Amino acid sequence: MAGSAFFALIDDIATVLDDVSLMTKVAAKKTAGVLGDDLALNAQQVAGVRAERELPVVWAVAKGSLKNKAILVPAALAISAFIPWAVTPLLMLGGAFLCFEGFEKLAHKYLPHDEEHHEVAATAAEDVDPLVYEQEKIKDAVRTDFILSAEIIAITLGTVAGASLQQQITVLVGIALIMTAGVYGLVAGIVKLDDGGLYLVQHASASAWGRIKAGIGRAVLAAAPKMMRSLSVIGTIAMFMVGGGILTHGLPFAHHAIEAAAVAVEGVAVIGPVLGAIAPAVLNALFGVVAGAVVLVVVKLAQRVLSLFRKKN
Repeated sequence: MAGSAFFALIDDIATVLDDVSLMTKVAAKKTAGVLGDDLALNAQQVAGVRAERELPVVWAVAKGSLKNKAILVPAALAISAFIPWAVTPLLMLGGAFLCFEGFEKLAHKYLPHDEEHHEVAATAAEDVDPLVYEQEKIKDAVRTDFILSAEIIAITLGTVAGASLQQQITVLVGIALIMTAGVYGLVAGIVKLDDGGLYLVQHASASAWGRIKAGIGRAVLAAAPKMMRSLSVIGTIAMFMVGGGILTHGLPFAHHAIEAAAVAVEGVAVIGPVLGAIAPAVLNALFGVVAGAVVLVVVKLAQRVLSLFRKKN
């Protein structure tokens, strides 16, 4: 009797683990797109830090990301249990914030600004303590990570909504750890690409294989600065794609319109299927740009009103 009970327990544990593994795989597939955006955004956030401080900064942001998820996982479980209707509005607030940040970057870079303000900002940037600059980069990266982590946790929670509480906790914690390790491991690799190229060049021998290594190293050294500069652009686009995607998924009319547009372009030409595949991402990004502009205008107007109110008082 005891032996059969023991084997029944083992069978139950194996079934639970199998279910958890399956749900984790499904959640990982659904959050893969966010992983790419998270990677681009965080690699861009640590760009500009001194070379010898790149890995410590990545590690600091990774620890901040783990703290974010340690807050978000219990919060997501509590919200799902007690106020499930609040999940979508909270996600949309996060999406609007990402769009706002992205459009603010565009506005700062491309819209006309007061020249004197630029000169003051440039002088201030030169006088900034490198340690203070580093801490600001870490804060910005952790803040951005919070929004993306919230989306990852919310998507995962939707995947395991019908599972038991224990399975939900296991899958959420597993995805949180896997995503954090994956993103910041890749970010660390990206920011140290130039060091890898230099290593290949310096340790190349006179043999044929050595010359190949040296050639690869020189190619990496030439490509690394361009790649790091491009991350700023990629990161901004990712903000609009992620933020716009969150907003459109929370607005049924916008989501259905984007789906209809994707289906419509599939039959346009030979490359229709390709256009149909990329259309949702492009339309989400465009929606994110518009949403970011609207939020920026609202924020600026609110700041102006508050400024006038303070002057009167």
